[in-house]
Amino acid sequence: MRFLAARRAAGATIYPAEPLRALQLTARDGVRVVILGQDPYHGPGQAHGLAFSVADAVPLPPSLRNIFAEIARDLDRAPARNGNLERWARQGVLLLNCVLTVERGEPASHAGRGWETLTDLLLAALAQDAAPKAFLLWGAYAQRKRALLVAGQHLALTANHPSPLSARRGPQPFIGCGHFSSVNRFLAGHQRGEIDWSSED
Repeated sequence: MRFLAARRAAGATIYPAEPLRALQLTARDGVRVVILGQDPYHGPGQAHGLAFSVADAVPLPPSLRNIFAEIARDLDRAPARNGNLERWARQGVLLLNCVLTVERGEPASHAGRGWETLTDLLLAALAQDAAPKAFLLWGAYAQRKRALLVAGQHLALTANHPSPLSARRGPQPFIGCGHFSSVNRFLAGHQRGEIDWSSED
């Protein structure tokens, strides 16, 4: 918090306005799925506290377009147009970035400043909880957090990051990964209900 105050005092524009919004929308005892991002979008009006999500009426970033394309392919439904994923959050999908703030136009500018200590503790606590959960680890950065997920009845799925640079490349292409149907089968098999992966009410 001291770091953020110092950066604001120096004139930095910091996103999002509500860094803890993912935790506000998805209570810990209601988490069924964790989707792990790296840090918030760094463009004006994009980040609103949920990994990969953008506020209403904001054009879809490339990674989110690929996420929706994979949902459409995997679940045989039309791609969504609205990138606000609050509906997922309210169903128990924790959309957690490892770093919760960023400066305008400067990706990873707040990495290594303390957020990771908090988010690593959150991931470890969720993994230690007995209720079965699915953890979606897309890209090398998220996959490094797998060590925090203790062995048990959780599901951990890995794939390349959904960014255009890696979504269709090996060794684990994101497009074609089938994670969304896999998560729903896992949750249904543990009597935890399925996620409605559409992003629009």
